[in-house]
Amino acid sequence: MIERIIDQNQELAVIIRENYHEEGIHFLTEEDYSQQLAYMHHPTGKIIDAHIHNHEERSIVLTQEVLIIKKGVLRVDFYRNDQTYLKSTILQKGDIILLASGGHGFQVLEEVEMVEIKQGPYLGAKDKIRFEGIKAADAVFIGEE
Repeated sequence: MIERIIDQNQELAVIIRENYHEEGIHFLTEEDYSQQLAYMHHPTGKIIDAHIHNHEERSIVLTQEVLIIKKGVLRVDFYRNDQTYLKSTILQKGDIILLASGGHGFQVLEEVEMVEIKQGPYLGAKDKIRFEGIKAADAVFIGEE
């Protein structure tokens, strides 16, 4: 299953749940996203042409990140750009999320191992604005609002 978290016509996240299966190639992001996300399912023997990516300069103005949950349970809290809390969802082993815009915070509910993929280089303190998130008891989960 593919889930899209949208607020006021702004896509905050795309989630590929562990149980999603579809034949072929399915790009899940708009062409202008600085982080592209696609799901691919090919049969045994499929040939993917050898290739080299061209050196093309790109302008990245917003960091987008992908998390791959290898183990555990993670609560993801979504925020508007003004730091207003919106809602939360739970990610489990095998889930993948692209955090496309807005703010986000996390709480580990069961010991987590995850992989994060995002554009670099990392800019340290210039890379993000930290703010106080919600308390666990205040979380409203998608579908409960």
